[in-house]
Amino acid sequence: MKDYGLVSIIMPSYNCEHYIAESIKSVLAQTYQNWELLITDDCSTDRTIEIVKEYVAKDERIKLILLEKNGGAGVARNKSIEKAVGRFIAFLDSDDLWYPNKLERQLKFMDEKECAISHTSYMTCDEDGYVTGIIVCRRRESLASMSRDDKMGFLTVIYDVSQLGKIYLPKLRKRQDWALKLKLLQICKYAYGMKEPLAYYRKRDGSISNNKRSLVKYNIAVYQNVLGWTTLRANIFFYFVFMPTYIIKRIFLRYLNK
Repeated sequence: MKDYGLVSIIMPSYNCEHYIAESIKSVLAQTYQNWELLITDDCSTDRTIEIVKEYVAKDERIKLILLEKNGGAGVARNKSIEKAVGRFIAFLDSDDLWYPNKLERQLKFMDEKECAISHTSYMTCDEDGYVTGIIVCRRRESLASMSRDDKMGFLTVIYDVSQLGKIYLPKLRKRQDWALKLKLLQICKYAYGMKEPLAYYRKRDGSISNNKRSLVKYNIAVYQNVLGWTTLRANIFFYFVFMPTYIIKRIFLRYLNK
């Protein structure tokens, strides 16, 4: 197998004792083994840290970083990016999963495409791990297309530090993952997508990403803080471009995943 370089996997954790072991195991099972897993814990109060320490003791590629105060997923991810030494940055949350050949297939794809940013299709599952559907990515994303609709699953994104440098998430409490993708596409013209699903996204009741209504003001804040738009332009674009696109997408996915 070709060695494409070290992959730094960014994983934030917070009170995820029921899922994080499975997420770590999906990294350990990768057919591509040149990786480091940087888990930054955001002041968990359950057994999350204890569980992670068990894996740290068994594999030196797994590193645990502890935040002194709760700052949110964006702060935790940025701390892991800061400590990362890999050529590639990849993202996996502490309740999601990767296919065993995820890194191998995606790095080969990036090498063949000679691209700096890639993502893939992915499956969705419920809290118990039962598959509920599929999200099929587009073959190419640009800043314009991502402004209209976030179609890049964050758990599938990989970017090449050797080409783009380290890119950090903006200081927003929510929607920083989408904001980071927009920042990447401000630097690199396109992100390329693999139609093959290579990950499982776990939908959990009450999770931040599952509560779409609460994210409206953060979506608008991304337009203002990342793209530099005025409040008026951000609101008009969100309600008259983003939301219609989102509604059409939801209808399509409901039909696709019946």
